[in-house]
Amino acid sequence: MAGSRNEYRRSIDIFEALRQIRIHQETAARSESNLPLVAHAGWPVSIPASALGNFELPGVPGEWRISGTITPTSLSTQTWTLPSPTLAHDKSFGSNEVTNSSRPSHSSPPPSQTKDRFERQVFFSELHVIAFIINVCLAQLFSLAALAQTVAPLPIIADYFNNHDPGQLSWFTAAFSLTVGTFILPAGRLGDMYGHKRIFMIGWAWFATWSLICGFSNSSIMLSACRAVQGIGPALLVPNAMALVGRTFPIGMKRNLVFSLFGACGPTGWVLGAVFSSLCAQLGEGKLPRSGWSWSFFFLALACLITFFVSYFIIPSPDSPPTTPAEILSTDATNTTIPPPSPPKPAFDFLGSFTGVTGLILVNFAFNQAPLVTWSTPYTYWLLIIGIGFFGFFIYVELNVAQHPLIPLRGLKREAGFVLACIAAGWGSHGIWVYYLYLFIENLRGYSALAACAQTWPVALTGTCAALSVGFLLKKMKVAYVMLLAMTCFAVGGILLATAPVDQSYWAQTLLSIVIMPGGMNLSFPAGIILLSNALPREHQGIAASLISTMVNYSISTGLGIAGTVAANVDPKGKDVLAGFRGAWYFAIGLSGMGCVIAGYFVWKTR
Repeated sequence: MAGSRNEYRRSIDIFEALRQIRIHQETAARSESNLPLVAHAGWPVSIPASALGNFELPGVPGEWRISGTITPTSLSTQTWTLPSPTLAHDKSFGSNEVTNSSRPSHSSPPPSQTKDRFERQVFFSELHVIAFIINVCLAQLFSLAALAQTVAPLPIIADYFNNHDPGQLSWFTAAFSLTVGTFILPAGRLGDMYGHKRIFMIGWAWFATWSLICGFSNSSIMLSACRAVQGIGPALLVPNAMALVGRTFPIGMKRNLVFSLFGACGPTGWVLGAVFSSLCAQLGEGKLPRSGWSWSFFFLALACLITFFVSYFIIPSPDSPPTTPAEILSTDATNTTIPPPSPPKPAFDFLGSFTGVTGLILVNFAFNQAPLVTWSTPYTYWLLIIGIGFFGFFIYVELNVAQHPLIPLRGLKREAGFVLACIAAGWGSHGIWVYYLYLFIENLRGYSALAACAQTWPVALTGTCAALSVGFLLKKMKVAYVMLLAMTCFAVGGILLATAPVDQSYWAQTLLSIVIMPGGMNLSFPAGIILLSNALPREHQGIAASLISTMVNYSISTGLGIAGTVAANVDPKGKDVLAGFRGAWYFAIGLSGMGCVIAGYFVWKTR
């Protein structure tokens, strides 16, 4: 009985090894550099690309051996022969034979039962699974709620600080998005090095601490600075939450569903954050010890602190029972788990992190400071030039210097670049759309912060529907078509709002724009996560999640800065506020239009 079970587990590990071999072999067709192959029990080793023609890949010592020839030109025509007839073979792998050198093969349960068995070794019950999913999704929900804290009640906060400069006020939101997008890159690597649960817990503690400090801000400059430091918390949380999902659930519908739920928490979190911060700011003013808007930060700090303690018990520990075939492989005949030899932890890319983070911060600061001091101030364009230089040096370091690069640029396929470019264009336009939407409703149409939240609540409903449909859409069409649909939603939603008259009914163009725009957000975000997560091996899940989240948050922050410059030049004296808003929206339409062009070109190339 034990022998049959061990044989089955070894069969599953062989199947997983073949999947990874194909990924690396496709990379070999485009690169002459050394490539990693999966060898003993999932241990990655490095061999020259020229050695990929003939190879031997050991599995369990003394039991399994994979031998044969793979060439990049015949990947689609060869077939693997698997040792168990109940494991379906994938014609896209190759025709090399997997042989058992010492014992006959045994019948194996179908892969769906395999995945369930893996999950049962990590979770105590289905209730534990649900609690885990809720816990990691709270990272996305609270991150977007925090982003909305200074958008919906912005006029109230501006009155409190007696500061109505649009350039200064935009920093409340841009500073938060800047640090979220910038520090996500090293945060993913820290999770790979020290454990995703550990960094996830630190993220909650950091988020709680600086949310509390934000509530005690006594000037607009202090609030902007505290918001920037607060953003490091979500930067630690989001990529490691997605990495925890990627490491816990095998590739398949369940993982895709969890990622879709994670994406759906974005619009839901935004609406909850906007409503709750508006309630505190509007109804709590004069009735609470401090200003009403401060209490939204205090309550957020309390919620993060509670989630911190809950996470300790809900998130599986790093030394939990094995969850992948490569880990389950190292089990002896008596069912005693033998820890497999662990590959060295990836080293932290200090030079890449320094150059990348510095470049991103300087470029973003220049764009967001320009509306406040204008581009005629010398330090703005000098910061931009220096930032671009740092970013160029970062790319050089990642490609030629770093032994453990922060971003595996050489391993990113063309499809990954297409996804990231579309997300940057689409989410940049979305950040502009939503920021000026609330100003339009409150400042020009005269509604209160709570009334503005009531008008934008459909974002949560349509956004959730769009996010949950991603898995189904990716089954029916190529990702290029999904991205084209998302970019179209961004563009159409922006056009409807930019052309809406001030005195027009909410039920006309404004509502339609609010209903359509979440389709862009929640089709592009989960699709990008699913694609990059599936394309990279398990040890790089933090990097895959980091790339998507970086593009989302950094493009929001940078887009706001550029839009602020456009609005300031369209309405330099502040006499035609609507013209300034529309100038910003037209720039957002240009961004989403660029995303449509990129997606359309990729559709044409992959048709």
